[in-house]
Formats: sequence, C-alpha cells, structure tokens
Amino acid sequence: MGMKKILLLNGPSLGLLGTREPKIYGSTTLADIVGMVRRAAAAKGVTVDAFQSDVEGELVAAVVKAKGAYDGIILNPAAYTHESVALHDAILASEVPTVEIHISNVYAREGYRHASLTASACVGQICGFGPKGYLLALTALLER
Repeated sequence: MGMKKILLLNGPSLGLLGTREPKIYGSTTLADIVGMVRRAAAAKGVTVDAFQSDVEGELVAAVVKAKGAYDGIILNPAAYTHESVALHDAILASEVPTVEIHISNVYAREGYRHASLTASACVGQICGFGPKGYLLALTALLER
C-alpha cells in the first residue's frame, strides 16, 4: 500500500529560516524546504501538507489530527524538542510514524539541546544535515 500522504510540521522560529542565524541554519527558507520536500514526494506519488507554528498547542493539535489522515509525519519541533511532553504524548497518541528532524547537529551545540523529549516517541531522528535532512526524513518514511 505504501505512504500516500505526509504531514510536514515545523515548530517555533522556523518561519524565520533564511534570515535567522544563517551561520547555523543557512540561507534556505522554510518555503524552499517545503517546496523541495513536496517535489521529492510528488515524484513518488506522495502528497505533502505543510504547517508551521510558534504555538505548542497548534502543533500538538496538528499531530493529534494526523491520526487516520496521514501515513507519516516529518517533524522539526525546534525548541519544543527539549520541553514538550505534550508533543511527545501527541505523537504516541496519533500512532502516525514520525521522524524528528533538526537542521543543525544539536549534539554539537549547547548541552540543553542534547536532550529530546520528543525523539523517544518517533521512529527516528535526523540532525546535522541542513535542509537535506528533510529529504532524508522523507526517504526514511517512504522506505520504512
């Protein structure tokens, strides 16, 4: 049967990609990333819906609503990675295979970034490969 529909979720401050700390996050915008993922998915016959929010509750609601509507989730929880039990619980409750993605290598950065409260609810985590990490997450979901 395979994957047909994927939800691409991005958390706080990721709407500022391209201008936010370019030495860490590069010059690629979120719109560039969404377009790149949609093109790669379309080539495999898969649809991608994208949503970004700075509000934890909106991300939690999107994950919960994904149950039965999506075959997979690519999630960059950003700062909520380190503090959101609610997002962790929503991923488990949704029962939708989720890949956690980070543009930077969080393990090469500040100590508080090394702990992810969401990763244990996910099927895997990809970090440190820049925007291409989103394509790696797509591939991981499609080949799962």
